[in-house]
Amino acid sequence: MKLHELQPRPGAHQPPRRVGRGHGSGRGKTAGRGTKGQKSRTGGGIPAWFEGGQTPLHVRTPKLHGFKNRFRVEYAPVNLAKLSGATKGTLITPDVLVHDGLLRDTKLPLKVLGNGDAPAGVTVHAHAFSRSALDKLQAAGSTAQRIRWPDGMPVEDAPEASETDGAPPAKPKRQRAQASAAAESEEASVTEEASVAEAPAEDSEAEPEGESES
Repeated sequence: MKLHELQPRPGAHQPPRRVGRGHGSGRGKTAGRGTKGQKSRTGGGIPAWFEGGQTPLHVRTPKLHGFKNRFRVEYAPVNLAKLSGATKGTLITPDVLVHDGLLRDTKLPLKVLGNGDAPAGVTVHAHAFSRSALDKLQAAGSTAQRIRWPDGMPVEDAPEASETDGAPPAKPKRQRAQASAAAESEEASVTEEASVAEAPAEDSEAEPEGESES
């Protein structure tokens, strides 16, 4: 078997049927288009979405408005009313709420909302608190501790505000430009200080020459 001897299987390639070549061909006269009508005319094709003049499906279907926020966090909410029965000194965590049947599971981060009365003297660990819930817990003498998701570690206190707070982080190119500008300004200040230090020495050397001329 050689390359020039390869050929397709019998019947794999069928020649196209010639149309409009007489009745004996099987596709004569109307050439398979039927008699009259829009589809029998040259260029009389109908778009795939055409539905006879009625409003097509792609027009009467509701459009998708807005967008889906990729950074949205979905919480499992629990109101203070469900925690009001806790005794003083109790530690309330998501696992405790699941054990007591107040929370279905821990697949979502926990957020405590402020509907109801806050328990007194308890410590609540949650991933987020509403402002009203925080105010009620503090007023009742309880402690609200934020924890990270999903490891449940306590969130450290936020650092003090600095001059750069509120500004977006600088990009790498901008950081390099700022560093180079700072280095250039430092070199300029060093050279200026050196020139200022050399100037008095030159003046002192020039004074004896002036005295000798006088």
